[in-house]
Amino acid sequence: MTLLKRNIVANFLGQGWAALMSFIFIPLYIKFLGIEAYGLIGFFAMMQAMLQVLDLGISQTMNREMARYAVFPEKAAEARDLVRTLEIGYWIIGMTIGIVVAVASPFIAKHWIKAGSLPSSTVQQSVAIMGLVVALQWPISLYGGGLLGLQRQILFNVVKIGISTIGSCGSILILWLVSPTITAFFKWQIIVSAIFVSVITILLRRSLPHAERVARFNFGMLHSIWRFAAGMSGIALSAIILTQADKLILSKILSLEMFGYYALAGAVSNAIPTMLAGPVFIGLFPRFSSLVALKDDAALTLLYHQGTQLMAVLVLPVAAVLSFFSHDILLLWTGSPKTAETASPIVSILVIGMALNALMTLPYALQLSHGWTSIGLRINTFLIIMLVPAIYYMSTHYGAVGAASVWIVLNGLYMLIGVPLTHRRLLRSEMLPWFAEDVIPPLGAALLAVGLGRWLIAGPMTSLTSIASIFIVLFAALLMAVMAAPHIRTWLVLQLKTRIIHV
Repeated sequence: MTLLKRNIVANFLGQGWAALMSFIFIPLYIKFLGIEAYGLIGFFAMMQAMLQVLDLGISQTMNREMARYAVFPEKAAEARDLVRTLEIGYWIIGMTIGIVVAVASPFIAKHWIKAGSLPSSTVQQSVAIMGLVVALQWPISLYGGGLLGLQRQILFNVVKIGISTIGSCGSILILWLVSPTITAFFKWQIIVSAIFVSVITILLRRSLPHAERVARFNFGMLHSIWRFAAGMSGIALSAIILTQADKLILSKILSLEMFGYYALAGAVSNAIPTMLAGPVFIGLFPRFSSLVALKDDAALTLLYHQGTQLMAVLVLPVAAVLSFFSHDILLLWTGSPKTAETASPIVSILVIGMALNALMTLPYALQLSHGWTSIGLRINTFLIIMLVPAIYYMSTHYGAVGAASVWIVLNGLYMLIGVPLTHRRLLRSEMLPWFAEDVIPPLGAALLAVGLGRWLIAGPMTSLTSIASIFIVLFAALLMAVMAAPHIRTWLVLQLKTRIIHV
């Protein structure tokens, strides 16, 4: 448990640092490049997310299998063989993606992206460079999955913090001292990506358990993991359709400037899955997998509820504050009344959907730790059939706000369908506690605190007063959510008693 806690803390630090970099540097990117060029950065993020379908479930498979090998040291040679087997195909996929994107860049620049003041040649060159960046970044998720599964999460986050710092600070220096252009920004990403993939490759090789022989390609190992990998690939494809359909459609129908505002709103709302939900999932999923391999259902059940309450306590207060105070936060962050006015309604809607999605992270981890991928694929397929037409209709008729609204319906249905189906098969008696103890009490407490704060805080305020008010509301919401979560409240009281005794 000590290692688990350290891993979760390390994940929060890693994700938190990346979020801090975004918080500091996104306004500077917009200042140097303009909102239209920033729209290309948003397009790049969307393209990266969509291309993850070609991961074919390999990175999550690597994570799960390394976690299982970690509890059986006698299988060190097999672990090394698996890395060698998977990385060959992964590099081939990455290089192929890079070439295809570069070749398609003229078509994308001319027929898809609706640039205004940016020259078409600049857009084309930027997209071509994106292809090379994607090719270099592609293997990072594979090697990162291996490190996470081997419980080297502290090491992974140290590297992540260092690379994100170099990448963000270097980007600003390039834009400030060399060339304030979007092509210069993406050229710098090539260098950063090359450094990252080199370092993480070396670290994974050194972290693998010692074996008596050299690692070798073993085609037979693919047979033992293909079902899980295929299921993960199907889930990835369906999830990408669901989560990126709005951005894909909006990138086509909106101007690049307006898409830039949507990308900015997405960057704010993505703090929920990346900074809050992601660290908990990354820390707990390998532990879930190990407990399943050891068939320790009692420990798994306890950790599942502890993790879910931790997720609720972290996610729900922050999501409520971002939704209720979106205009204030964007105005403080960007200093632009126009940006705050345009993007705040989108942020308020998106963060609600993101919070619902974050709460489903641990039921999803429970499914994957048992190798049960079909349920996620079936749910996502159902949602695609029902909601993709709705996404298209709302996007084309109501623009960015309409597309964001569908995200709430999507994740609300995902929760109402996914949780009962999960607990019909896994931890069968735990569905009611999931809702009644883990989620609903922290949700009610957070909404009460933030709603009251929004009602009390009205009228014009100075920047300093506004910042202090928002932080007070957030602290109150976090405290009330903690008090409403039994496992987290008990842990906190125990920690306080321990500190008092030692003093």
